[in-house]
Amino acid sequence: MGQHEDHAVLGTLMKFIGIMAVGAVFIYFLAGSMVDSDNGDNTGANMDKAVEERIAPVAKVKIAGDAPAAAPVKMSGKDVYTAACAACHSTGAAGAPKLGDKGAWAPRIGAGIDTVYTNAIKGKGAMPAKGGRADLDDDAIKAAVDYMVAESK
Repeated sequence: MGQHEDHAVLGTLMKFIGIMAVGAVFIYFLAGSMVDSDNGDNTGANMDKAVEERIAPVAKVKIAGDAPAAAPVKMSGKDVYTAACAACHSTGAAGAPKLGDKGAWAPRIGAGIDTVYTNAIKGKGAMPAKGGRADLDDDAIKAAVDYMVAESK
């Protein structure tokens, strides 16, 4: 009874090993068929290049800060106000003093024109730096401030 069982276990083990070997050979040939066979050179740099091409992103996101700085836009103070400031300063949105509102502008003007320039250029409260127009140089923002202050005295 012991020898017969040993042969049965050994036979089952040999069948299992044979099936595993056939599976390994199948996987080897399957993997070989997936390699880029267009040029036949699937080693070294060509293989790395092929992998990089397959995993390359479909699109790229460009962040505004990554772009090279464009030449500053030259505009008059009134034009800058219209383009960058009027959305809030004509309606009083987010607490912005309205153009021409002497009472709202008086404390700001009283703090000094340099303070008003700094706040406009760097941003303050809900107002973004340069009114959200990073393409404008500091002189353009100062011209807009000068326009708003002149209209609000």
